[in-house]
Amino acid sequence: MSRLLEGGGEFGSLMRTARLIERAQQHLRDHLPEEVREHLYVGGYREGHLTLITDRAVWLTWLRYEQRRLLSLLHQLPGFEAVTSFHFKVRPVRPASTPPRQVRQLPARAADELSSCAADVEDPRLKRALERLASHAEKP
Repeated sequence: MSRLLEGGGEFGSLMRTARLIERAQQHLRDHLPEEVREHLYVGGYREGHLTLITDRAVWLTWLRYEQRRLLSLLHQLPGFEAVTSFHFKVRPVRPASTPPRQVRQLPARAADELSSCAADVEDPRLKRALERLASHAEKP
């Protein structure tokens, strides 16, 4: 397995690139102010351009102003001497949200009607469904 990861094939090359990008991201984050660190991601490297991604436009503006300093920080890392500029992107991070739970409420009178219907039904599946619906009645 380690030969596959370290080998000269495409997968090995991809793993080396991923490690380089991770090192660049960590190095930049280590030298950024606390409030910016968690908003910066290195997205990729191609033809001398490093892609920096942030989750808000305000951080993108800040990164643009700090571009020269960030370049000099990157040039300290082996393998990033050839970085000439940045591509900046804003990609808002939207946390997965669970939909609000809708609690069913049924008036007691409606529950009585459903229960009486269930008593008159012979189909066992329909009977259970009506009884389940009736169980959602408001408790006095």
